[in-house]
Amino acid sequence: MNTEQLARWNSELRAKSPLEITRWAIAQAGGRAIVSTNFRPYEAAILHVAVQAQADIPVLWVDHGYNRPATYKHAEELRARLKLNLKPFLPRMTAAHRDAIHGPIPTTEQEEALKQFSAVMKLEPFQRGMKELAPTVWITALRKVQNPNRAGLDIVSHDANFGSLKLSPFFHHTDAQLDAYLGEHGLPNEWDYFDPAKADEKRECGLHASWGGKAATAAAQ
Repeated sequence: MNTEQLARWNSELRAKSPLEITRWAIAQAGGRAIVSTNFRPYEAAILHVAVQAQADIPVLWVDHGYNRPATYKHAEELRARLKLNLKPFLPRMTAAHRDAIHGPIPTTEQEEALKQFSAVMKLEPFQRGMKELAPTVWITALRKVQNPNRAGLDIVSHDANFGSLKLSPFFHHTDAQLDAYLGEHGLPNEWDYFDPAKADEKRECGLHASWGGKAATAAAQ
């Protein structure tokens, strides 16, 4: 895979629907595609297209233990409704244990501490999940409008952190377009979501940032 090939794929897929993109992605995977989720707002859309394209596709979910009750209820609703083949991966330390030893979740003013928190509670279990599931294609809900770092990506990209082809079928969709998609298919949304590894929606937790792979490996040691 090279830059020219990625550019050609992105050009060809730009006019395709999210379902068409997802089916294309799964066709490239040789039986080794996964979709990841954290059950944040609008995640029902990516899960919906993923199970339409492959009903039993593995769904990698890092349950870091800090989700709010509404998010856990949303996860269970989508698991039942979409018959998700959910593959949860948990940190080696529970949220209660971590807080007792290290104190409250770091704030955005504590950048290094926040990165360490993310490495232990989110990146390490995600890396463990990727190693166990060993996907060649990783389908995500990344969108251009989410933050400045993601605006520099595209529908198809190579993920250096986890060594897979990363596909984002809704990459160019706006919130309004996703609202319409959820409404068309009668899918629920969830607005009480909180990601402690970000602490701010404009930050990256590390999954899609260059520092994430090394941080996950260090946390596993």
